[in-house]
Amino acid sequence: MSQTGASEPRDPHEDERPRMRAVVGSTRIEEEIFGRAFDGRVVRRIWEFVSPYRRKVWIAVAAVLVFTLSQLTIPLLISVAIDRGMVPGAPNGLLIGIVALFALAIGVNYIAALVQERVTGQMAEDVLFDIRRKMFSHLQRVSLSFMDKTEVGRLMSRLQGDVNSMLEFLETSIQSVGDIALLIGIVAVMLWLDWQLAVLVLLVLPVLFGVRVLWLTKARAAFMAAHEANSVTNGALAEAIHGVRAVQAMGRAPLNAELYSGLVGRTYRAQLRASKLAQIMIPIVDSLTGIAMATVVVAGGLMVVSGRIEVGVMVAFLFYIQRFFDPIRSLTMQYSVMQRAMASGHRLTEVLDVEVDVTDAPDAVPLGPEDDGSVEFRGVTFGYDPKHPVLKDVSFRVASGERVALVGPTGSGKSSSISLIHRFYDVQEGTVLVGGRDVRSVTQESLGRHIAMVLQEPYLFTGTVMENIRYSSHWASDADVIEAATAVGAHEFIEAMPGGYATRLEERGSNLSLGQRQLLSFARALVADAKILVLDEATANIDSYTERQIQKALERLLEGRTGLVIAHRLATIRNADRIVVLQQGRKIEEGDHDALMAQKGLYSKLYDLNYASFDDLPEAVTDADRAAAT
Repeated sequence: MSQTGASEPRDPHEDERPRMRAVVGSTRIEEEIFGRAFDGRVVRRIWEFVSPYRRKVWIAVAAVLVFTLSQLTIPLLISVAIDRGMVPGAPNGLLIGIVALFALAIGVNYIAALVQERVTGQMAEDVLFDIRRKMFSHLQRVSLSFMDKTEVGRLMSRLQGDVNSMLEFLETSIQSVGDIALLIGIVAVMLWLDWQLAVLVLLVLPVLFGVRVLWLTKARAAFMAAHEANSVTNGALAEAIHGVRAVQAMGRAPLNAELYSGLVGRTYRAQLRASKLAQIMIPIVDSLTGIAMATVVVAGGLMVVSGRIEVGVMVAFLFYIQRFFDPIRSLTMQYSVMQRAMASGHRLTEVLDVEVDVTDAPDAVPLGPEDDGSVEFRGVTFGYDPKHPVLKDVSFRVASGERVALVGPTGSGKSSSISLIHRFYDVQEGTVLVGGRDVRSVTQESLGRHIAMVLQEPYLFTGTVMENIRYSSHWASDADVIEAATAVGAHEFIEAMPGGYATRLEERGSNLSLGQRQLLSFARALVADAKILVLDEATANIDSYTERQIQKALERLLEGRTGLVIAHRLATIRNADRIVVLQQGRKIEEGDHDALMAQKGLYSKLYDLNYASFDDLPEAVTDADRAAAT
């Protein structure tokens, strides 16, 4: 034990362990339902997707039952052939008839299996397609408040891994009906043939079920541990790949490799234990099969010698015992499939059940050409968490065709204001009007056509340059696209590319510079020909030459359009018709550059101090103006 103040050796990985434990903890919450084998609510939701294909389900069930019946018939035909068709004095045509029936049973067996496999596979793929389409459609409409707090990687997992688990479940669920029917049929036929011999054979079942119960408890824990370890390892891998630039810049590669090796080792041990437990049932079932067959040979042989049963009956028992443990083995494997499917189904329905907070009102009307480009805030209070508003009783108006800049330090509510104009969120108090109409009374689709946005981080999609510029205006002609690209100064570099406007962009436009990507996003906004153009820090990450190009183009293109500009740099907002200054969610100043300079308030002090950005604002200045505003 160390004394007070003594220095103890410090584990260099100590700071990493809380993060790793946090990852494990979040995964445990996600996977805590992995052990449940049946969830009625999940099954009902899955049935909603399956019900349109009920006919295929019944065909598959009928096929698997016919297949099961043929499996039960074949040993009986062999028994009859031995006891009736091969004895001295048997009718000449009896054995031939039995052989014909045997061939017919084999043919029916083959056809039924083929029909069941094809129909089940097609039904499962149809359901898979419907679930994927419903998930994608819902995620495109879901409110941004849900997306703000949901990891993209987790959503991708649900769209891919969880849907594939459902596919596996659907493909095996019909087969489980056949396995259960085969088990019941074999027991019934053996009891019908000779109940005493059947009871002797079935005495191994209590042993099998006892072993299975003990195995299931350990196996479930092992499977959960392996699944959890694998999730944590994959999460660490994805994080390291996405952040490889930062990893290399900070020299973290060796330490990350060591930490990842620890996670891989943990996963390896967990997977190895799960694999061993998964395999242990196979030799147990095989051993019990051998014991049951030995019982039939010994006990059945004595019964044959004593004349109690015929040889064919004993042969039939041997065939049935060989088949008896196959469905047990299959059902054991399907139990794990059901566990995964219930967990995956639960996670899928969680996403599908997410309510869309922002929806069109029943009497919503579309914004039309007659509606102008004015924007107005009337006493708006809004917070992503209503208990902590980021905008507090904000009011201002932007006339149609006017260019207004929203400025203020980070966190003052500038971007939130823009989100409310586009109605990505609904306000808690007050009203936001576009074209003189409350945004809650118009359709979201028409609002999207009325407003064009250019963000600080341009998002380009995989596809051609032409497709990306036309992304929000698929009806625009090639000439319209070229005209918009020319107006923002993008035409020259596009034409210099190998395929011109037909050049395919890589993921997120990674084969372009940041300035080029921003120019394409400007062209995309301009080709939409919207009445309101929103620029949210659109020139923050580009060089001065490109910014001058854009400013020059915007001077002409903003004529007749309402312009809302969010900017930190004073150089980009000085020429605005009006400037609205926000601080800590409140409007503290409003006016053009000269008027604000005359007010000697926050804007004036910042400009006089020659600061390039509102984020450079000294605390002394902010405190004084905050007190003056209140």
